[in-house]
Amino acid sequence: MANAEHSGRPAKAFGATAVGPARARLRVARLGLWLVAAVLAVRQVAVVLATPRGDRLTDLETWVGPNGVLHVKGSLYDSTRFTGTPFGGLVLKPLTRSAEQALGWGWTFGSLLLVVALGLVAARALPQPVSRRTALLAAPVAVCLLMLSLPVRNAFWLGQTSIIPVLLVLLGCFVVRGERASGALIGLAAALQPTMLLFIPLLWFTGRRRGAASTGLTFAASTALAWAAMPHDSYTYWVHHMVGVGLGGDADDLANQSLHGALLRLGLTGPVEIGFFFAFGAAVAVIGLRRAVRYARDGQLLLAVAITGCVAVAVSPMTWQHQLLWVLLAVVGRVGRRASDRYVWPVSVVLVTTLPAKMVLPNMTPLYSVRDNVILLAALAAATLVPFLSRTSPYYRAPIPTQYAPAVPTRFRRIPLLPFLRRVLTRPNLLLELLLIRVTYAAYSRVRLAATGDSNSAGRARAEEHGHQILDIERFLRIDIEHAVNHAVVKVDRLRDFFDFYYESFHFFVPLTVLGVLYWRRPVDYRWARSALGIATLLALVGFWLYPLAPPRLMPGLGIIDTVHGAQDFSKPDYGTLTALTNQYAAMPSLHFGWSLWCGLVIAIVAPRWWMKALGLLHPFLTACAIVATGNHWVLDAAGGAAVVGGGFGLTYVLQGPRARLRTAAAVSSRSEEFEKDRTRS
Repeated sequence: MANAEHSGRPAKAFGATAVGPARARLRVARLGLWLVAAVLAVRQVAVVLATPRGDRLTDLETWVGPNGVLHVKGSLYDSTRFTGTPFGGLVLKPLTRSAEQALGWGWTFGSLLLVVALGLVAARALPQPVSRRTALLAAPVAVCLLMLSLPVRNAFWLGQTSIIPVLLVLLGCFVVRGERASGALIGLAAALQPTMLLFIPLLWFTGRRRGAASTGLTFAASTALAWAAMPHDSYTYWVHHMVGVGLGGDADDLANQSLHGALLRLGLTGPVEIGFFFAFGAAVAVIGLRRAVRYARDGQLLLAVAITGCVAVAVSPMTWQHQLLWVLLAVVGRVGRRASDRYVWPVSVVLVTTLPAKMVLPNMTPLYSVRDNVILLAALAAATLVPFLSRTSPYYRAPIPTQYAPAVPTRFRRIPLLPFLRRVLTRPNLLLELLLIRVTYAAYSRVRLAATGDSNSAGRARAEEHGHQILDIERFLRIDIEHAVNHAVVKVDRLRDFFDFYYESFHFFVPLTVLGVLYWRRPVDYRWARSALGIATLLALVGFWLYPLAPPRLMPGLGIIDTVHGAQDFSKPDYGTLTALTNQYAAMPSLHFGWSLWCGLVIAIVAPRWWMKALGLLHPFLTACAIVATGNHWVLDAAGGAAVVGGGFGLTYVLQGPRARLRTAAAVSSRSEEFEKDRTRS
């Protein structure tokens, strides 16, 4: 009792001191995120305003410019350039009196304010309860994601109005009080974008019948007003074009991410396509709206709104890229029982809505149909398939926790520098790993391709100059064996074919195989090895930027025979034609050798048998022979590859600490499996 009494005040003081730094860190993080959002906003505005006239705000110019459709006395839809409703044309008509320069600046900054308001409303609408950290960081994170998203960037670039209907719906659902006022805002959104009428069933079946009626009346009144002011245009839009079908471009264009556009891209036309579209659209609408009503009754109204918007994306005959913001809002849904699976859905949504489809999926013919409709597929998944957790689920707020390996003692006090990067024992989510690997490699390829710059002039000369420097160093060290090895191999056809095959095939096959085996059999070692490989690749990119280097086969006068790519005509300024596909002057360091050395070291460390270790170390030896024999790298390039791999393993050790011990990891893993079984039974 005495100890308890005496310890009461110090405990409180200790708690206060513990909470204080945590709040301070949250405030610093929040300030940092707002600074990032500000930088993104300034960059977006600068990109738009720095673009020459005629190439920016093209849709706005088409509408209200000197020769825009809103100035013409004829129909708004004579040229099919205006895609909005007659009510939208009526609202935009006064803008024709604005000065062109002032209108461009005002429209850009007005769109910026709309995006910020949209992020603030979405952050406020998160399902309750939310943690203090989420409450503080949600708004800047939402604004950052919106600024990065393709729909917002597209709307900024074109000068489109697609942000306004989304904001009106969110204001009506989460900010405005009173069902009639709420319905009026959603009705205005529907008057600008008719598919917003899908929110009427959501309002009706969630008990907001006055709001549903107000939405319908506001839409009808706005449409009637436009019909009275512009009867010919209204008839053209609602009857002749059937709610805008055929306006703004070909329906089978990749920018049309709707079911109608996807079916046309698959080759369906005529009555067959129309039948499939109505059947699929009706099924998506019924399933999606039922799910939206269920999640709205569950207290996840923002998710319900996002699902309804995704239904609108799918069933609309024309859904252009700037109208796809609803897919990004679906990121608020929670999926997965495990904490490690909780990131799969939000990461997938963010990647799909912020990156080009070519970076998300590889450039392979069987994947073209998926890649061309990737945002539509995300919308369909959110509307009909993704099993979002209910707030009544025990996993909604407390997913199965991730199990970590105990820290391994080190000789240095400051290691690991980032203790929160602990060794995770459970196997990571495969879909998330594949997504991150694909996006990381696509980014690596783009950076590697752009590292040298203009390969036909200054970049080529600089790379060749560096090639002479490397050759001089090798001659000084007496390791300039490239010419001798290359010509010796060329004389033996079987040896030449072997090294050509080894160079072209094993560079990707072996690392992917090693990662796959580690993922399945050694998840702890998988994360350690993957981190080392990623850091080594980043270090190699720095080398490509700082020291572009021509390989021996692209050095004029050296006499190296290109056994893989064929003879090069050095008299042509673009003789390194493969640079259009991959940077031929990114030779230092050699990632062919670096990745093979990583494979050999990982196999030598984790393999249980001596002959497995020997085979693993044989791979970098054969790769070194192949890159020199085929004329694709200098001997010193292999040394550079070894250096970045050593840096990758070293930085992994410094940042995350040593590898988790196998026995300890296995023990903790078994306890984790027992815990998960007990949790599932309960």
